[in-house]
Amino acid sequence: MQIERKVRLVTEQKNIPKESPMPDFPMKAWNVKLYLLDQDGNKHPASCFNKVVYNLHPSFENPQQTFHEAPFTCSNEGWGEFEMSIDMYTTEKAKITIFHDLNFQSSEYKNDQTVVFKNPSQALIQALRETGPVGNDEDAKANKARKAAETKKRKFAFDYEKIGDALLKLGEDDLLHVIQMIHDNKSDDTVTNNDVERGEFSVDLFTMPEPLTKMIWDFLLEQKMVTP
Repeated sequence: MQIERKVRLVTEQKNIPKESPMPDFPMKAWNVKLYLLDQDGNKHPASCFNKVVYNLHPSFENPQQTFHEAPFTCSNEGWGEFEMSIDMYTTEKAKITIFHDLNFQSSEYKNDQTVVFKNPSQALIQALRETGPVGNDEDAKANKARKAAETKKRKFAFDYEKIGDALLKLGEDDLLHVIQMIHDNKSDDTVTNNDVERGEFSVDLFTMPEPLTKMIWDFLLEQKMVTP
């Protein structure tokens, strides 16, 4: 099982009144924070990680810095830009590594990256569920939709098989009329396919709303294409 999420690194930096070893490069105070994004792009605490390790440039006195609480803020001072690697741990041994370019082009900037959680534990799945669906949720949703469709087949008052057979026997003008009815009255859940190049149109009858199905049924009754 694999679950994808987006992490967001937010970097803030500003000049500080300290002497720089490189006169052309002012000293900076900077920090990097790490968040998890949901499907709408909203930030959430990255609580799915229990430890984040920032691997900085080796010139730092403490180049490997570890944090255990979201948003895992790494704050430092320096004059130079560099690329760092960031290890994000879901357990003491399981980690995901990403790379982040520390640069001073903007006072604040973000870096979004997609990460993959492989074979997550139940605890991790629960944490990830706060920012979007997980595999089991998608399966449950699909099963629910299938069950609803089967229930509709059993309970609906009209004979879908008769409707399908009758539509295949309609003349061109009457068929175009039905297609227009579908276009004008379908719901967001109605599954249609309109292949203009081939001149083909199809619809999943079971996904049509009941008022539309009744309209088509009544029309077919008027054309004597079906019987009650």
